[in-house]
Amino acid sequence: MSKSLKFRLFICIFVPSEDVTQSLNSLLTGERYDLHFIHNSEQFLAFVEKNKEQIDCVIVLKKPSVIASINQLYHKGLLLPVIILEENSELESSILYHSGELLLSMGNIETISVAIDQAMTQFLHLVPSCPVSEHLTSFTGENGENPQTFLLLQQRRLAEKLKERLGYLGVYYKRNPQYFYRNLSNSERKEFVLQLHSEYRQIILNYFMDDLETNQAIDQFVNRAFFADISVSQILEMHMELMDEFSQQLKLEGRSEEILLDYRLALIDMIAHLCEMYRRSIPREDLPFDVLLHVD
Repeated sequence: MSKSLKFRLFICIFVPSEDVTQSLNSLLTGERYDLHFIHNSEQFLAFVEKNKEQIDCVIVLKKPSVIASINQLYHKGLLLPVIILEENSELESSILYHSGELLLSMGNIETISVAIDQAMTQFLHLVPSCPVSEHLTSFTGENGENPQTFLLLQQRRLAEKLKERLGYLGVYYKRNPQYFYRNLSNSERKEFVLQLHSEYRQIILNYFMDDLETNQAIDQFVNRAFFADISVSQILEMHMELMDEFSQQLKLEGRSEEILLDYRLALIDMIAHLCEMYRRSIPREDLPFDVLLHVD
């Protein structure tokens, strides 16, 4: 294997759509990626099983046949970083594979390069007891082991690859400044803010339900804010605007605004998560890689 190929990210792509295939092929050009396009479920399963130790990220298009294939990956004990492309602009919050999966609307497919980095980041921070898809039942894999027992090994392999390729400890927090909020066009900023506001609103409304979907929504929100380099003050401003909106509604209904104080917990929760992301994004050359990976 040539040195240039060795240092590429190994990407497995299963999208049964010629248009999407062409888009990904044009967006992921250059020496950074080693792309492998798969055209049917049988080939996809065989390819993943054969190359499970080389694959850095899987990209799939949300289709019934693809979901069935992901189901089979799980039953084979194969947990990998994954991006699930959604053809609809509204992203569903239910888990299809594992809680580290990244959902990406086809309307935002131009950000696929950033999404790959984000998907690997989320995968590396899964814990062995990570929630899996509600479509998947508790199952002992074909080799007599639970799929989650493979997770730490897969994470270590990926982390070691990334450290070797990119050469610093905070590698899986590498972000592309091109997609920072401050560098977006005016129209892109407006669209991004509307999406972020919508996500934050849903999190606040569902925060005290304490369910899996809400926890995943918080993770997705924090990751989106991190990769766009959103400041804590912007999150605070977003929260205050939403509380003002709720306050006006409560006044119209003749109800007390005191309940809004409880939502400070949600704000603190998300700011704490975001600050931790920023803290860990700073390379710390004085620490061994495996120690950094498990810093609490």
